[in-house]
Amino acid sequence: MTRLVVIGNGMAGARVVEEILQRAPGRFDIVMFGAEPYGNYNRILLSNVLNGSQAAPDIFMNPLSWYVENGITLHAGVRAVRIDRDRRIVVGMPLRKDALAYAADAKSDEALEPIEEPYDHVIIATGARPFVPPMEGFDGPGAFLFRTIDDCSRIADYARGCRRAAVIGGGLLGLEAARGLLTHEVEVTILEAAPQLMMAQLDSESGDMLRATIGGMGMTVLTNTITTRVVRSEGRITGLEFKDGSSLATDMVVVSAGIRPITEIAAVSGLAVNRGIVCDDQMRTSDPAIFALGECVEHRGTTYGLVDPIWDMANVLADVITGTNPGAAYRGSKLGTKLKVMGVELASMGETRPAGPDDEVVVYREPRHGIYKKLIVRNDAIAGAILLGETEAASTLTQMFMAGTAVPERRADLFFGTPTGVALLKASDLPDNAQICNCNGISKRRIVEAIETQGCKSVSKVGACTKAGLGCGSCKGLVAQLLEAYLGEVGYDPTEHYYVPGVPLEKSQLVAEIRRRKLMSVSAVFKELADGKEDPASKVGLASLLKTIWPDEYADERDARFINDRVHANIQKDGTFSVVPRIYAGVTTADELMRIAQVAVKYEVPMVKFTGGQRIDLLGIKKDDLPGVWKDLGMPSGHAYTKSFRTCKSCVGTDFCRYGVGDSIGLAQKIERRFQGVESPHKMKLATAGCPRNCSEALVKDIGAVAIEGGRWEIYVGGAAGGSVRKGDLLCTVDTHDEVLTIIGRFIQYYREHGRYLERTYHFLERLGIENLRKILIEDSLGICAQLDANIQKAVEAYRDPWQEAVRPAYHAQFTAAELAYTLEVAESNG
Repeated sequence: MTRLVVIGNGMAGARVVEEILQRAPGRFDIVMFGAEPYGNYNRILLSNVLNGSQAAPDIFMNPLSWYVENGITLHAGVRAVRIDRDRRIVVGMPLRKDALAYAADAKSDEALEPIEEPYDHVIIATGARPFVPPMEGFDGPGAFLFRTIDDCSRIADYARGCRRAAVIGGGLLGLEAARGLLTHEVEVTILEAAPQLMMAQLDSESGDMLRATIGGMGMTVLTNTITTRVVRSEGRITGLEFKDGSSLATDMVVVSAGIRPITEIAAVSGLAVNRGIVCDDQMRTSDPAIFALGECVEHRGTTYGLVDPIWDMANVLADVITGTNPGAAYRGSKLGTKLKVMGVELASMGETRPAGPDDEVVVYREPRHGIYKKLIVRNDAIAGAILLGETEAASTLTQMFMAGTAVPERRADLFFGTPTGVALLKASDLPDNAQICNCNGISKRRIVEAIETQGCKSVSKVGACTKAGLGCGSCKGLVAQLLEAYLGEVGYDPTEHYYVPGVPLEKSQLVAEIRRRKLMSVSAVFKELADGKEDPASKVGLASLLKTIWPDEYADERDARFINDRVHANIQKDGTFSVVPRIYAGVTTADELMRIAQVAVKYEVPMVKFTGGQRIDLLGIKKDDLPGVWKDLGMPSGHAYTKSFRTCKSCVGTDFCRYGVGDSIGLAQKIERRFQGVESPHKMKLATAGCPRNCSEALVKDIGAVAIEGGRWEIYVGGAAGGSVRKGDLLCTVDTHDEVLTIIGRFIQYYREHGRYLERTYHFLERLGIENLRKILIEDSLGICAQLDANIQKAVEAYRDPWQEAVRPAYHAQFTAAELAYTLEVAESNG
């Protein structure tokens, strides 16, 4: 076997090993050195670890078990320090567990006995370290870099004793560090030396829009600001001094101001090094037996700091070293990225500014909504693009940019699609080496291989085999196009119909088994129906379903709940919470309004806002203040944080309106008092309208009741007016409030029993059809209406106001800061 030693266990090192194993399984005896004492993880997600939305284990791409399964020897926590090219041996030195893996000179490392590994080939993938701008006083407590899992732990621990934090660096990593710090209840100031944020990805106008958005989150942004000194008093940081003579008070500082290639091992081993380790088009260094890739590399005078070039380099290197394609060559990468910055969607590719007067610039902007789209067209092809705030076109633009495809004459089609709905780009027409999934670097060739040789017939199966579509998901449409092109159809995958991924049953089967076996808790479901294997991603859906099936008997295991449901409030971007008290039908009193105002003053609530559902939202409340806020309000929960009945909006109706033909307020209050807190597959928003003028928008709600002449009520279902816009379908017309309550309850219960998890009512209705629903719910074609009525009555009777946990918490740490350390198992947010 060929002896291969890989120096570096980051994204580049692990990826090239994956590619080699795929091309030549069993041909290489692989040894890896990794300075960090872990398996391989996704550095892009470090801000999620810092802000607590993901635990460190959640971002691992290859856990330690992966190395064992593939016969790889991993020296974790060991830095390779020298390649003895005469003896063909790599020398590694074990490090203390808390040593900085990327320290330039490793003076703080406590060296143990060296480890020596012989090699036939070496791959250097040492990556890059954070660049620390020259400044006085940086070394010492309270000053941090942001590059590793251990950095996240150190920053979070120190932030607990701080009120203010400064982040030096307004690029992607700096903004992500700032986002992570927000959740630790510190005032954050971002310092950028350039005139704008994200200079490499944005132009000045989009940079200003992003700055305004960040300012709206409560952070301060200072541009054209160069730090010269970290001020300390008795060892602790008290402030920063800047080149222009100004200063800033702060308690800690995090530096994330770019990266520099880690080249020491190459230099000490006699390899050619400039800014990075010099490599040719086959990723060979100046020694033909030694390759390199990733952020440590300089290729044709260029170094890279994004993941796309890493995937390209890994493919070429694997082709060459395995002999799969000895002539493979890396010729550089076109740079493009799609990501989320501070919760704002962003896609950027190529040039951000026109190079000359012949460049055509196309711009669409909506400053009030933070939307900015820009194209630079040169010689009828995309030379660059920026999409900020709205990135649906990113996948098509990226493919056209990478391939140099000619753009349509009507440039607006690139932003908004063609008037006919015909796709601008066909995945089947792309070259084999076209990258379909940019997040994970998956080419068209790899996806086609999975379809033709691995039996993948659905988008989810392709994702399981190749990782395509498992990142941002924007490439799933192209994957589906390839399935249709090569198989004639997008195949059926039963796993796509499982109610939750961790239990291999669709909903009706799952419900039947839960009832038959009398399973009252999430852990019992896993034990009985999933061979005892718990799946964190399935817990929230199962908890909701169990509460639907067993309103009284359900065993509420709070670790199976999303944080919103554990603390009965909606978590915000900065780690604070939003509180929306129940205001039945939007009708309140002077006494309630005074209590709300007093709470806002007492708890220094940053924002008090009227919602679209005629409610009052108190935003920015600290977690440990929630019980006190609820007690002082003296109002029940508005359930604005969970998958359940939310509100019933109403117009004035016959109370005051001269056009009113029905008591919409009275009906809305009855609806809300009856169904408050009833859980469902997704949130439900209702409305009543006192006449067909529809002032309360009842026609575009999940359920709406509209008064018509003669004192009758039309009931509409499946409406939407958010990301999707759809007029509801008329289910039936009834005569009285009581009949409205019966039919609404019947629809809600049928949706609760047969809707898929996270399926909104409008998708549910389109899937079943309004005619079928009329037959089932109005004509009682299945003979189940009486049972539906009984089941919803049981759910109504089981209602308990969750804000009463202010008096008697459900568990000890429910409202403490420590509880936020729970992993947020589900990415879905209760908007």
